[in-house]
Amino acid sequence: MTATGTEIRVVLADDERMVRTALRVILEAEADLTVVGEAATGAEAVSVVRAVRPDVVLMDVRMPEIDGIRATEQILGSPGPGPRVVVVTTFENDSYVYEALRVGASGFLLKRAGAEDLVQAVRLVARSDSLLFPAALRGLAAEYARSRPPAPRWASRLTEREAAVLRLMATGLTNAEIAERLGVGPATVKSHVASVLSKTGVRDRTQAVIAAYESGFISPR
Repeated sequence: MTATGTEIRVVLADDERMVRTALRVILEAEADLTVVGEAATGAEAVSVVRAVRPDVVLMDVRMPEIDGIRATEQILGSPGPGPRVVVVTTFENDSYVYEALRVGASGFLLKRAGAEDLVQAVRLVARSDSLLFPAALRGLAAEYARSRPPAPRWASRLTEREAAVLRLMATGLTNAEIAERLGVGPATVKSHVASVLSKTGVRDRTQAVIAAYESGFISPR
């Protein structure tokens, strides 16, 4: 079971039935992971997610009707708390992946990833106190981030400690690891993270880090 002892409910969105079947077999071999829905198109993914309200969605980035980017945007644009979306892709350095992260996906996973990586990714985003593959995210930002605008207004609103927490978030550290690095309690770090998300106007850590890269607050190189 997870650290909290709760079940993680997952929706699989991929236009290939064999891929969905393989993912289901891997996930449902774990006691804490349950597949509660499947979708073969982007539009169907939006509908299924709204119906079953999963914790995590594994979203193929290229699908019929609407692609994984637009499907992610629609899912996360719905009122109320939404699921964590992990984009599943064939290519790591893909502009589609970066756009999906920009609109709200919490991370991405390569289709060639092993079963252990898949399970770990689902658990990690469900827990949402770290980043999936921070080095790869930095590489995507270096390649696809738009021209650097002037420093955002939110940067000046961050306290010195919040700025330090954001920089450590970008390295992929968990709240517990950040707490140890800064010599404070995990609850204090959790509070700082919440404040960073509020001040940057984003929904989770991944978007906060992307905002930091795109604004030049943190250099991806």
